[in-house]
Amino acid sequence: MSPGEVVLALLRRWYVLAVALVLTACGAYAVLRPAQTWLSSAVVVVKPPVTGNQPNQLANLQPPLAAVSYAVVQQLRAPSGARELADAGVHGGYALLPRNSGTSVTPQYLIPSVQIQVRAGDGAAADSAVRAITTVYRRHLEALQDAQRVPAGSRMSLDLLVPPSAVLETGARTRALGGVALTGLIGGVLAALWTDRRLRRDRGARPAPAPAPA
Repeated sequence: MSPGEVVLALLRRWYVLAVALVLTACGAYAVLRPAQTWLSSAVVVVKPPVTGNQPNQLANLQPPLAAVSYAVVQQLRAPSGARELADAGVHGGYALLPRNSGTSVTPQYLIPSVQIQVRAGDGAAADSAVRAITTVYRRHLEALQDAQRVPAGSRMSLDLLVPPSAVLETGARTRALGGVALTGLIGGVLAALWTDRRLRRDRGARPAPAPAPA
């Protein structure tokens, strides 16, 4: 189609463009007035027991501890773990992320720390959910050691490195608004052209009326 034909088709199907404009306006309103979301995060670490050679637990973080920590994360990510967290009052979106704390000296993912994140509509509720996940995490760590009959003096423990703190999430409204406008423009033009082509094709496929008898 030539540019002129496109313009004529859009003028003929102005009502399709009007519907697209209304839908775009609704999308823009949702973008400009989003529901408030709070993100709370905390960092926990699995620590080894205190020994005579290593009195500082945080200076003795070894790769086996990271493996144990990841095993607990896998348990909580499983369906049974999700149900356990729901029973503990954790609802909505949450994530357990092993932290990439590697440096030029320490390889990646060998430090047994995990970042716990929860998104909720209220900051206090998000912080409370993070604390609940920490409690369940600690319970699973204890259960693993109970199953192996680890003596009390040789047990790993869970420490809260960074306490939960909720912040209000604010997205880039200008970028989102531009995306909605572009989507509405392209979608409206394509819908108008498709409608015009379909109607004109149907009109051309109709059989010509039979001539009236003389």
